[in-house]
Amino acid sequence: MKKPLKILLIGAAAAGGLGVLALGAGWLLVCRGDACPSISVLEKYNPRQTSKLYAADGRFVAELGLERRTLIPLEQIPKVLTAAFIITEDKRFFTHSGIDVIGVFRAGVTNVLRGGYVQGFSTITMQLARNVFPRQLTREKTPLRKLREARVARAIEAKYSKDRILELYLNQIYLGGGAYGVETASQRFFGKSVRELNLAEAAMIAALPKAPGRYDPRRFPERAIQRRNTILELMRREGAISDADASLAKAYPLRLAHGGGSSAEVAPYYVEWVRQLLEAKFGERIYQEGLRVHTTLDLELQGAAERSLERQLKAVEGGSAGAFPHRTYEQIMAAAAAADEPAAEAVTPYLQGAFIVMDPRTGAVRALVGGRDYDDSKFNRATQATRQPGSTFKPIVYATAVQSGRPPSYILDDALVELPQVAGDTWQPRNYDLKFEGPMVMRRALYNSRNLPAIRLGMELGEQSVVDMARKFGLTTPIPEYPSIHIGSSDVIPLQMVAAYSTFANLGWRVAPVAILRVEDAKGEAFWTPEITREQVLTPEESWLMVDMMKDVLRRGSAAGAVAGTGFSLPAGGKTGTTNDYTDVWFIGYTADLVAGVWMGFDRPQKIMPNAQGGRLAAPAWVQFMVEAYQRKPAPPDWPRPSSLVSRQVDDLSGLLANPGCPGEDAYYEWFIPGTEPIAECPPRAAGERPAPVKDTRPPRKATVPPAPERKP
Repeated sequence: MKKPLKILLIGAAAAGGLGVLALGAGWLLVCRGDACPSISVLEKYNPRQTSKLYAADGRFVAELGLERRTLIPLEQIPKVLTAAFIITEDKRFFTHSGIDVIGVFRAGVTNVLRGGYVQGFSTITMQLARNVFPRQLTREKTPLRKLREARVARAIEAKYSKDRILELYLNQIYLGGGAYGVETASQRFFGKSVRELNLAEAAMIAALPKAPGRYDPRRFPERAIQRRNTILELMRREGAISDADASLAKAYPLRLAHGGGSSAEVAPYYVEWVRQLLEAKFGERIYQEGLRVHTTLDLELQGAAERSLERQLKAVEGGSAGAFPHRTYEQIMAAAAAADEPAAEAVTPYLQGAFIVMDPRTGAVRALVGGRDYDDSKFNRATQATRQPGSTFKPIVYATAVQSGRPPSYILDDALVELPQVAGDTWQPRNYDLKFEGPMVMRRALYNSRNLPAIRLGMELGEQSVVDMARKFGLTTPIPEYPSIHIGSSDVIPLQMVAAYSTFANLGWRVAPVAILRVEDAKGEAFWTPEITREQVLTPEESWLMVDMMKDVLRRGSAAGAVAGTGFSLPAGGKTGTTNDYTDVWFIGYTADLVAGVWMGFDRPQKIMPNAQGGRLAAPAWVQFMVEAYQRKPAPPDWPRPSSLVSRQVDDLSGLLANPGCPGEDAYYEWFIPGTEPIAECPPRAAGERPAPVKDTRPPRKATVPPAPERKP
């Protein structure tokens, strides 16, 4: 042997020996102290799981969490999927002990020849170590980190079986689109459990670990199919599948699930509201422990609410020429798309709306729409906004009057009111039609939504009495004791305003709104069930009279036009609402088993359009919803009239007992709580003549004090 060659070989051997010694020393010293994580956590390892939200009927709605993951045992994962992962990621998985020596040598030679780090040698076990311990085993490409990763992988292999390692890996791996683990990826991309995947779909899932973003089948379908077919070819070469199966799978079209499992696809405002409630109650647990949350959501009613609201908003925007003086939602969004920029900033510039539906018997919120476009604005106008309720507040004033002993035939004067203000000016409220109709019974004042009678009645009762009643109805926002509150000048939260009407639907019992039926742990064991909070606000007699008066809003009052021609004839009551300068329009109505409320307006209050009445703009959405809802639901029962009520024929213009001396066309039958019925007869008058106001001289009936609040499970 020539001397130079001998020297070269000796030098290479020495270098190799030194390298081995260095590697051995590094192997021994790399995990000194706590440099390497303890694998003991894998003994009871439970990776972060998303919480799952389910509708009232058990259907999946959404998931909450930073890492969307659903654990699945290895025996339920198809063999073809595990084979695809092993052949693609680590084909000697079952023969090595955590480190693939052949893979290390091949990667080393390749990297030397190409002058850089171009090929890795991570085994499935090493990937598991890196994914389970991301803080200690970062993704930096350094020999020290790789050595630690290998050391931890060897420790894992020494303690756990291959099946356990594979199970942990398949549940831990990130597969793109926020999906962690094969079960979540399968649900996200194919809308079904991993148990149901076919060969082509399994190969698609196995194609993702290399570069989840690059091979995302939603964003890059052609690239994803090419990568999938590469996986299928590798499986064919390794004998895992036949030539025929490989050919069929390669030709299989990419059929992805609609929506991709995005929580924003179904009831996004409702989902976000529930998320906030859960986070306030359970904190970070909802993002880590895989809780199962059963909500009160009714998916059919949610869909009906969304359709009814959007259809009516578009109808308002597309009304008679020039009636709607603003740019429409479609115009604003089209302009934003053309400019390639967000349409909205802090507030949206287009007409907005909210829709809330609840079961008055239990408080279960069946549907909730907090805005027109969740992607454009996450602000929830149903639960976070405060808006003036307008005339939807008036039933609280009238309920106060009924409880104080004033019957529906009580006479109120629709006449000018002038009230001095602190600033020295005078407040002169008006009716929506700018007219005064003089004396009228309380029933008529309510169903025709006359402002001046309501103000006079509220002042007669006293602002404090009305505020106290509003608190019993569940309103928590500040209500200053000014006469303007009687026509709804004080801001309310829409959800609370709608829930207040459960008092009427339940004949006196207010039920607080709830969104969650129960919360279960990841094993399906219930550990929290919210209580139903019920409080009696009115007696059955008082509330039945209110319901009967509010039925007239739909039969012949301010919402009658919205009902006409729709075929809606179910027993129902409600109230329209319109605010000053036509900036907010409302309708809140109810049957015996559904309370629903609609609000429309701009985020930054401004006039919607001339004569923007709640009966014209908001009530049609409510009627459309009710018609659709009761196509699937049994018709609701009417409210039973308490047997203690008495009936009298009264004169509509004077509120007194009818007699032959008064025009017959003005007589009608009214219901009374005993002791509140009129005792005087109306004075004789000619047809068309208006009588002079006559007040009942009896002292008002003492208000009934309802029982203390009751809490029931």
